[in-house]
Amino acid sequence: MSLNRLPVAIVGAGMGSAPHFRSLDDLAGEIDVRWVASRDPARLAAVALPAGARATVRLDDVLEDPQVKAVVVLTPPSAHLEVVRRVAQAGKHVLVEKPLEIDLPHAVELVECCEAAGVSLGVMLQHRLRDGALHLARLLAEGRLGRLTGVQASVRWWRPQDYYDVPGRGTLARDGGGVLMTQAIHTLDLLLTLCGEPEQVTGAITTSAAHSMECEDTATALLHYAGGMLGVVHATTAAPPGYPEVIAIDGTLGSATLESGELRVRYADGRTEHAGASVGTGGGADPMGFDHAPHRAVLRDFFLAVSAGRTPAVTGRSALAVHRLIAAIVESSRRGARVAPGFLASS
Repeated sequence: MSLNRLPVAIVGAGMGSAPHFRSLDDLAGEIDVRWVASRDPARLAAVALPAGARATVRLDDVLEDPQVKAVVVLTPPSAHLEVVRRVAQAGKHVLVEKPLEIDLPHAVELVECCEAAGVSLGVMLQHRLRDGALHLARLLAEGRLGRLTGVQASVRWWRPQDYYDVPGRGTLARDGGGVLMTQAIHTLDLLLTLCGEPEQVTGAITTSAAHSMECEDTATALLHYAGGMLGVVHATTAAPPGYPEVIAIDGTLGSATLESGELRVRYADGRTEHAGASVGTGGGADPMGFDHAPHRAVLRDFFLAVSAGRTPAVTGRSALAVHRLIAAIVESSRRGARVAPGFLASS
């Protein structure tokens, strides 16, 4: 093993592991994947492991390997806290697949256990590192759209019923919810990263006629920002055949539309601007129909951060914002009234 390659391990080998494994193969010159662990030996046998990785059904093999410096956790959300706590206590840095956990209290506990152990915590919220999103973030930081007047986020995706027929999928116990926690979380996280958190939320969730499932497949929300700005969110997996997700931001000097990674900006003075490119996002019947390049960007940034002793681009604590928003949308729907994203902390 080259001294310049960071030794890491993977925990989890389900459907969502594919873009991670492809990304790690791309990064083979920088990363040494020593282990892939899963409780299910059939999953280990069914996937093509990164080159050189050893398969194991024992998490202890990962924890007891002194060379492993960082662990990527790809288990179902309901197992994140259990696994991350053990990894952090073993002194290894952690990158966890979204969501952090099945609900806000568990997510907070997960972040705090990593902070207490003094290890870095990254999260796979890869929309933040797309080229178009990074360009838009710079425009907003420079004030080039002027004072913001409104924001809209639309996630009109499609999942057939057999997607939800998989045991545990779309349930509170395993996934922590439906479309908000599993699909729209990426777009909502990016919206908050770009525009900040609203002061209050008016939300409504439902399960449409398209699906038989425990949790919501459709959600809407009105976001009330300080200063009077409003935001609108619509998310669903009941829109066949599935459409690109969109974030639109309006300002006094111009407007921006970010669609599946492609940014188009139109200014009030007639100028236009373009950045990024449209990429597949898994919005149709194939949930894995997307480019893994943004995954690779998050993984590479995290591993470089670990090696350099710096903070990763997508931190666990920053990811709590989207958990607060999702919890507020669900709670507002339950109460039939506005709630603040931090309502759990004050109730």
